[in-house]
Amino acid sequence: MQHTHHQRRLNWGWWIFAAAALFYLLSEHQAHFFGVLPWLILLACPLMHLFMHHGHGEHGQQAKDSSAKDEK
Repeated sequence: MQHTHHQRRLNWGWWIFAAAALFYLLSEHQAHFFGVLPWLILLACPLMHLFMHHGHGEHGQQAKDSSAKDEK
């Protein structure tokens, strides 16, 4: 029970810190933040491609395995 309470407080603290950091970035460094935003979006494309296509080739194999089991 104590571990869950500690974890919940830690999560709240993290979200409050993240909100304060985002507010600081947007209010004090708005020109820098929006200037680098297109580059971050372009960087996100290959990263999403790399991490989201993990195991992409296995989809066809699962369909073949399930149809082979249905035939038996």
